[in-house]
Amino acid sequence: MGRIDAYDKVDHDLLMNRLGKWVTDKQLLALIGKYLRAEVSIKGQREPTRCGVPQGGPLSPLLANIMLDDLDRYLESKGYRFARYADDFVISVKSLTEGERIKTEVTAYLETLKLPINTEKSQVVSSQHLCFLGFAFKGKKIVWSPKSLANFKHRIRELTGRSWGVSWAYRYEKLRQYIQGWGNYFGLSEYYRPIPLLDQWIRRRIRMCYLKQWRRIRTRIHNLMRLGVPKSAAISLGMSSKGYYRLAKTKAVQLALNNKWLESQGLVSIKDQWVKFHYS
Repeated sequence: MGRIDAYDKVDHDLLMNRLGKWVTDKQLLALIGKYLRAEVSIKGQREPTRCGVPQGGPLSPLLANIMLDDLDRYLESKGYRFARYADDFVISVKSLTEGERIKTEVTAYLETLKLPINTEKSQVVSSQHLCFLGFAFKGKKIVWSPKSLANFKHRIRELTGRSWGVSWAYRYEKLRQYIQGWGNYFGLSEYYRPIPLLDQWIRRRIRMCYLKQWRRIRTRIHNLMRLGVPKSAAISLGMSSKGYYRLAKTKAVQLALNNKWLESQGLVSIKDQWVKFHYS
């Protein structure tokens, strides 16, 4: 697996030369040239841009792909099995020894394009240790990587923070956007087992947020009873001194803020996203 410092190190003259082979509009070429060489502000000082393409813009990935098209053609000419996305790529070989040889070969070729390989993020590993674009392999199955799952949980914790002072409509909308986006991308994963557990965990954190909002004893009891909890159970829970996250797992809270009710409020399900991806 390799990573090229394409965005930061692209040689402007080489890139413009390649663009000139495909683009005949001189005004467009001049505009792209200005885009590449636009000055940047560093600590309040304007500095010239001598190489690389601006990151974050819609044109940058296209320009990087144009620059790396030569790499694709080189790998194809060698008969290597590979996949590349922007400046990340992976080459599949039969052994680690062959992998080291090809890594040296490809590194030398990229030097002819004035594109250095990121040595810290490029490595030769077996498939069971490979992580590419957020995915890894579990046996013969493709799954999300441990880092991808950790990032997902971190973002969910932010969106379900009990002290986040936003409206419920806004919170649910942000959760919907993130969960659907994550599910659409990582729905490719063939690892179903943790999916229902993630749904349960998200619902528990949402219930915790409601309990935090109902922090007054009377408010908590009133809302629990309004949502169908028997009076005795509502009073018992309302008077409890246990933490919000712990209370969120009690039967009374799960009865009041049940799955169907949370769905009606706008909470989307990771499980539904996964099932839709695989079986729709």
